[in-house]
Amino acid sequence: MSNRDDAVRARVLAAFEKNFSSGLEAGAAVSVWRDGREIAGACGGFRDSGGRIPWAGDTLVLIWSATKGMAAACALRAIGRAGLDMDTRVAAVWPEFARGGKEWITLGEVLSHSAGLGALDRTDLSVMDHDAVVRAIEEQVPFAEAVGGPGYGPRTFGFIADEIVRRIDGGTPLGRYWRREFGDPLGLDLWIGLPETEHPRAATVIPARAGPGGTTAFLDAMSQPDSLTRKAFSSPGGLLAVSAMNSPAARSAELPSMGGIGSARSLAKFYAMLSAGGIWEGARYFEPPAARWMTTRLSQGFDQVLRVETSFSAGFMMDPVGPDGKKNRDILGPSPRAFGHPGAGGSLGFADPDSRIGFGYVMNRMEQGVLPGERSKSLLRALYGRE
Repeated sequence: MSNRDDAVRARVLAAFEKNFSSGLEAGAAVSVWRDGREIAGACGGFRDSGGRIPWAGDTLVLIWSATKGMAAACALRAIGRAGLDMDTRVAAVWPEFARGGKEWITLGEVLSHSAGLGALDRTDLSVMDHDAVVRAIEEQVPFAEAVGGPGYGPRTFGFIADEIVRRIDGGTPLGRYWRREFGDPLGLDLWIGLPETEHPRAATVIPARAGPGGTTAFLDAMSQPDSLTRKAFSSPGGLLAVSAMNSPAARSAELPSMGGIGSARSLAKFYAMLSAGGIWEGARYFEPPAARWMTTRLSQGFDQVLRVETSFSAGFMMDPVGPDGKKNRDILGPSPRAFGHPGAGGSLGFADPDSRIGFGYVMNRMEQGVLPGERSKSLLRALYGRE
């Protein structure tokens, strides 16, 4: 390990330990990879709500919407291998999707949250009923205010990505596609649909302490039953309480929007592979165009669901940039080309192709807010020496 990497490791571990000493964590883990190897990694605290079971090196935990990065990678691999591109209409691979006036929508638009499909009108659906939700998406008319995007789909996105993969790959569910194409070949302890045999290693997710949870605009929108924001975060319904996600059924469910469970080390290794253009140990995981789609902004602007400015490539969140190309927000490090995805409560995974870094942070005590908070921000300041 180089002196530079030694310095990074020391800074990151110090910041990680400070999060615990400041009382911000219950249990957590962090991992940083550069140039194909882990240069910093740590875990600490407890994986149960009672503070009795220590967090171990093989502890797994729910990563919520950080799962969307995994789902995006699956969709891009399938799309690239099929010789399709971001201008291909979704209906070309999923004909029923054209209902509701959606025949014009492209793969790039649904993956970048700019197709107006961040929510569903139907309120009688369960997130556990895949087939019923897919049928509802087929019939859904896009929400006009979010067409052209961005308009984040906290729950619907995973179903859309999943169905695209199924239509291209002969019906293979996205969770199984993930294991076959990425999880098993890369040796990742990262799952969309956790096998029962692995449940004993899973940490209990702990609700956030009471307090404000996001910008004033977001909180105001969430308080309005008919707002697009409220609809997006509650449709399809079910598993709305944090405690519900600790159930065996939820852990085993293949929920590509919010059900990923794994370790920080595997999340960071996954993004390390993406930071290298999708090439790992001589194997190419993406066609060159698909790798470029990850760093190409397809939507940016005031997000009609999150009520803040957001930017998305093909399924990955990016930091918004101004006309001068400089970042307007920095939750993914300094590189304008960095991409990844946060998860509710604070989890974060991202790739920095300019510095060839893959980053993963996971935890079980959630924090308020819809974007990464102080814990991950402090780790990134340490990683890049910006304290």
